[in-house]
Amino acid sequence: MIPLGADRSLVAGERVLLVDPKNRRYLIRLEPGGVFHTHSGVVAHDAIIGEAEGCTVTGSSGRGFLVLRPTLSDTVLKMPRGAQVIYPKDLAAMLITANVSRGRRVLEAGVGSGALSIALVRSGASVVGYEIREDFAETAKANVADACGDDADYDVVIKDVTLGIDERDLDCILLDLPEPWKVVEHASMALKDGGILVAYLPTINQSATLRSALDKGPYCLAETFETLRRTWHIEARSVRPDHRMVAHTGFITSARKTAGAKKN
Repeated sequence: MIPLGADRSLVAGERVLLVDPKNRRYLIRLEPGGVFHTHSGVVAHDAIIGEAEGCTVTGSSGRGFLVLRPTLSDTVLKMPRGAQVIYPKDLAAMLITANVSRGRRVLEAGVGSGALSIALVRSGASVVGYEIREDFAETAKANVADACGDDADYDVVIKDVTLGIDERDLDCILLDLPEPWKVVEHASMALKDGGILVAYLPTINQSATLRSALDKGPYCLAETFETLRRTWHIEARSVRPDHRMVAHTGFITSARKTAGAKKN
């Protein structure tokens, strides 16, 4: 990571985004003497190292490549993964719904490749992740360290969240797993009064089963929604929706814990 206020020139060891003349995007890590091969030519890493972000470098074919530091969205979509990541549009909605901010204590279960973990840590939360697969846990930790630094307030425990939650007085719990209704009771003991539970599910049938479990309490203000993202083609007087859009990717369900739940 490049700290605020530091020299903003691009340095060896950091990841950068290359954008070719057809707007194809490539995420690479700069290494002295390294080269990157694309359909639009070969790009030498040494031509990038030391340059300013936003520069254009010329590949072996004579075509130019725009060089930028990746956004969170770029990182999530291009980073190494073991499991399917949550799309950026859903990450943003989940963070706002869970009211994530600096200093809040968060449990994430089903960390996968770490996309949600990165978003949580970058928001300033203190995050503990539960994951049943060791390979996914290692991938997530590596991706979080790469995106947020080795000193990120983040830990992953190999644990099945459906068997219980060790933490108490959590501000929010975020779930990305097939049967979150098995976590509802455990979450009621782990969350603060007023704490927020958020779950991400691919089907409405799973979401309905979760809502039935939440209706038994101690939760209120439950809702389920999805986010759709449509970009537009705007070129001179030609203005229309793009032919392709990122429509349904998953359902997000949230609820608030009411006071008086047991805390064994």
